[in-house]
Amino acid sequence: MTSFPDSLDMLSNLKNVFLSLTLFSFFSCTYAQNHTQNEQWLRDEKVALQASVLLNNSKRVVPLTSIQSLKIASIDLGFNHSVVFDSLLNKYVKVDHFNGNTYVAISSLNALLDDLKFYNTLVLEISDVSVFDQRVLNFILEVEKNRKVIIALFGDGRSLVKLDLVQSPIIWCATHTPAAASIVAQAIFGGIDLNNTLRDTYTSNFKAGDGYPISKIRLKYTVPEDVGINAADLDKIDAIAREAISQRATPGAVVLVVKDGSVIYNKAFGNHTYANNRPVKVDDIYDLASVTKISATTLGVMRLVEEGKLNLDSTLYNYLGRTRNTEKQYIRLKEVMLHQAGFTPFIPFYDRLKATDHSRDSSGEFSTKVADNYFLRKNYYEEVMWPQMLNARLVSRARYVYSDLSMYYMKEVIEGIAHEPMDQYVLEQFYNPLGMQTAGFNPRTRFDKNKIVPTEEDTYFRNTLVQGYVHDQGAALAGGIAGHAGLFSNANDLAILFQMMLNKGTYGGQRYFKPETVDLFTAKQFEVSRRSLGFDRRDPEASKNYPSQFASSSTYGHTGYTGTCIWVDPQYKMIYIFLSNRVYPKVTDKLSDLKIRPRIQDAIYEALRKSR
Repeated sequence: MTSFPDSLDMLSNLKNVFLSLTLFSFFSCTYAQNHTQNEQWLRDEKVALQASVLLNNSKRVVPLTSIQSLKIASIDLGFNHSVVFDSLLNKYVKVDHFNGNTYVAISSLNALLDDLKFYNTLVLEISDVSVFDQRVLNFILEVEKNRKVIIALFGDGRSLVKLDLVQSPIIWCATHTPAAASIVAQAIFGGIDLNNTLRDTYTSNFKAGDGYPISKIRLKYTVPEDVGINAADLDKIDAIAREAISQRATPGAVVLVVKDGSVIYNKAFGNHTYANNRPVKVDDIYDLASVTKISATTLGVMRLVEEGKLNLDSTLYNYLGRTRNTEKQYIRLKEVMLHQAGFTPFIPFYDRLKATDHSRDSSGEFSTKVADNYFLRKNYYEEVMWPQMLNARLVSRARYVYSDLSMYYMKEVIEGIAHEPMDQYVLEQFYNPLGMQTAGFNPRTRFDKNKIVPTEEDTYFRNTLVQGYVHDQGAALAGGIAGHAGLFSNANDLAILFQMMLNKGTYGGQRYFKPETVDLFTAKQFEVSRRSLGFDRRDPEASKNYPSQFASSSTYGHTGYTGTCIWVDPQYKMIYIFLSNRVYPKVTDKLSDLKIRPRIQDAIYEALRKSR
């Protein structure tokens, strides 16, 4: 026989499935957008926004900032649209969900307290019905004694009377809809502006005119119509993405577009592989390849330059002792960042591997994991790869020659100054404070491999499916952490990171860079090439249409060998992200030959132009 709590869980799961589908249809995750539906959604959101008020916020808890120190849980205590609410919360940072209704049903809120012992921040979802349950009120008063608590209250304003003794911030929304869930969840993290006050007096603590403002400090998640774009004008993106899959240019892809600080398009296409075994989801994790250069290494350089610990006009000699007495010692760091150092374009490091350099099993001697059942002997990078790079002849100087070696060197520079591994440095300095949940190196140590899209059936080096281990051979031999490759991420994390860049260094109420630092690193430096410091830029030759025929001259970003790209256009306040595994099952140039990435970018600009 099914118990009462189990029955509640079953009903909750059915409700969650239905609401998830509703949410997906509005936020364009996998289903076709509908202009009429989107306009209705915006009307509902407008009603909810006008009916929302922030109360009890004298300590400025809302919007949440410094989220890297927060362990957050949301607790559903009688709200019908918790799935919408929690889906939006998790766009900003990892938030674990608890179904408080199950605990209430068996009068076991003390058990819920025990289950929440590891969380220092609680978001309580409450309706104007559940707030009249004394058990719920007692629970609120108990948890706010020693934790940060935010209450999301939905429904009749008279229910505020029951919260008169509560000290924690309350966001009250008079409507009880999915749109209300979206508005309140985003308000908690500053994804929207909120400036309303109470119209009526309910208690001495909740009087007419009371209310605190919320300023937008993070991304908003909405529909294209919110920024004046007809969703139908973005249908061309879908057609091009599906063409890429049908032509076997890539098994699948994720496309994300940010305009004016709002994510207006985020869709997944195809499958992880051509076997159609696992549909791509918008939060799947991809190998970013050379997008690592601007999403990790260059950020580290920017931070150290701003702190006065690194001088771009100084030479490698001053930062890397092993370059002394080599022809590399007098190369300036600025030359390295601009690909003007004269490094050889590519060294096939794996060509020199010997049978005695690797093993199928791990051990003290073979401790560097390169792939499943492939372990490299320890210190291989230091003993073999570094000497190869140091002894490789310079092919030119003061001329633009694209080389991955540049970022091998810059990683070493960063680590020598920061005194910690680069993967840990960027995690602490950027990814964690920004709320990025998937970005990082060696994702198999943190995520189930099914969440990571396979990259290649390697038949020439590792002789296995490469999934969750970096595709780039040199980065793999370096333990998965390199300056030019090795970073994995989903699209949403990249959107957060580059919205910070588009904001000239600020996001979530924190400053990561000064505006002048962002301007310096993203500006064209010399006539030798179109490049900026670490970043690629729009090609000035109009005939090349790179990265798009409509991109402004201020556009910066990078592409990745695995079939990825990120482009930021400050003039249009737009970010375009494309993730794919075009090298699966083996390397193919079809993605480039069909011009999939630039054509999608063109389609975005065309939609933006129509909206003017």
